[in-house]
Amino acid sequence: MFAAPPIIEPEVFATLPKEFRVKGRQDCFLEGPAFDRRGNLYVVNIPAGQILKVSASGEFSLVTQYEGEPNGLAIHKDGRIFIADHRRGLLVLDPQSGKVSTIIDRPKREGFKGLNDLTFTSAGDLYFTDQGQSGLHDPTGRLWRWQESTDSLDLVLNNIPSPNGLAFAIDERLLYLAVTRANAIWRVPIRGDGGPGRVGTYIQLSGGAGPDGIAAAADDGLAVAHLSMGSVWIFDGRGRPKAEIPTTTGVLVSNVCFGGLDNRLLYITESQSGTILRARLDVPGKALFSHL
Repeated sequence: MFAAPPIIEPEVFATLPKEFRVKGRQDCFLEGPAFDRRGNLYVVNIPAGQILKVSASGEFSLVTQYEGEPNGLAIHKDGRIFIADHRRGLLVLDPQSGKVSTIIDRPKREGFKGLNDLTFTSAGDLYFTDQGQSGLHDPTGRLWRWQESTDSLDLVLNNIPSPNGLAFAIDERLLYLAVTRANAIWRVPIRGDGGPGRVGTYIQLSGGAGPDGIAAAADDGLAVAHLSMGSVWIFDGRGRPKAEIPTTTGVLVSNVCFGGLDNRLLYITESQSGTILRARLDVPGKALFSHL
């Protein structure tokens, strides 16, 4: 047990305009924040099937809209945007043309449960989570690895109660995995062949619906979006809580990413209000494949 960590107050960076919202009880759900090399922030709006670009001044523009449910984004160092789509599988977007193409939709001749989030290693291997409706009642969520050079797909784990966000430690020997329905962050050792070592619980949370998106810091710390708690938790490299960032606009904190000129600004998608917040941290984010 730990004492309550200090509070970091965020500021509102941008709010989704009316023209990008859809009719319904939940008129938007922002997710998947990711920066490209030029400082453009990309996010998804799940119910509308939209990929949106947000300028440095907080202005939204539509990159593409398609029939699907985009959730997570990961940007390749060549600029392509990879999409974990809950309905359609693993996709790739050309941000210049707006064309969306399918990479894998039927692994091993079966459908995915419902993809959620994804991240690259420094070598370009893509790890992604297959959440579907898994949970403690049905711990069959999966973690996959795809290697573009050989077009090979490997099942890494298949017994996860709701796998969600994921991030590699600095040396990439560890993968941190948000397990939403277990309200925990798992620690997944990655062997030389890309497979898992002995998996364990790294951080155990309480309250809320559980961790959603996560982002790694340059000191191997983690920023964890705690869905329905209305907070982002900042942990140091040993898993000790350093700070809490309470949102000011709603409680559906869905994801986080680092950005800014010094990579010390943490951007936060809050999906109840369709707002992107940001807060300055004392440690920069880990450099991602998009910026190598």
